[in-house]
Amino acid sequence: MAVKIVTDSTSDLDPALAEELDITVVPLNVHFGQTIYKDGIDLNTDQFFDKLINGTVFPSTSQPSLGEFVDVYEKVSQPGDVIISIHVSSKLSGTINSAQQAATTLSDKIDVKIVDTQQVSMTVGLSALGAAKAAQAGQSAEECIAIAESIARRSNFFALFDTLEYLEKGGRIGKARSLIGGLLKIRPILRVEDGEIGQFGKARSRNMGMMKLEQAVRDLGELDDIAIVYSTDGTDAENLATTVQELLPEGKVPYITRVGPVIGTHAGPDLVAIAAITST
Repeated sequence: MAVKIVTDSTSDLDPALAEELDITVVPLNVHFGQTIYKDGIDLNTDQFFDKLINGTVFPSTSQPSLGEFVDVYEKVSQPGDVIISIHVSSKLSGTINSAQQAATTLSDKIDVKIVDTQQVSMTVGLSALGAAKAAQAGQSAEECIAIAESIARRSNFFALFDTLEYLEKGGRIGKARSLIGGLLKIRPILRVEDGEIGQFGKARSRNMGMMKLEQAVRDLGELDDIAIVYSTDGTDAENLATTVQELLPEGKVPYITRVGPVIGTHAGPDLVAIAAITST
């Protein structure tokens, strides 16, 4: 019997890292008009942002179908295996609903456990990574689930946006709606709270915004992990990673990764965000 880890493409995991840890990533869909692309498969991040910035059609996103999850679960499992399926917040996407329906459909032959992280992007990814490392170390399904859920509970996600235009168009503005229309070149900083996008702060310049991101993480106290994500330019992400590395236990470095097309649809260009896992 083995424990298999599945997540979705909103986790923004680096494909090489997902492959190394045997994490199966189910892609969401990106729609440009009548054309549908599989996130990270039919459309890579460079191609996506070129279409987003220079194209005339604003994209939308949708979750994988029940059938796609059924296909994945059947493909990755052998008799006696347990699948742990770790996903983006149910308040932000219908992805987990499709996963739950697939798990119910297959319940007579495949054991699928669903984890709703109530998170997004690399806070989902870090939960999946923790569970995958535990699975590779031979820990039980129950132990792997407990690790994924613990990481999700200890997750903090702060994001510096260049504009909220994309988040508003995508319908994911959530509790930060009050910021719309009043920013006048002020950069919004949002966070994930209770599974939704909420307001954290704002900055009059990008440099000030980066300083506030750093301070938000420093204020969390002792940390186990950090991941920094960006959409179009990785320079600020790399600089931030260098600055906050001292907050991690000795020998650890922050993950740096680029958002995929689905998160990019809602984040837009020039996003920098930081995911931090507290120790308690």
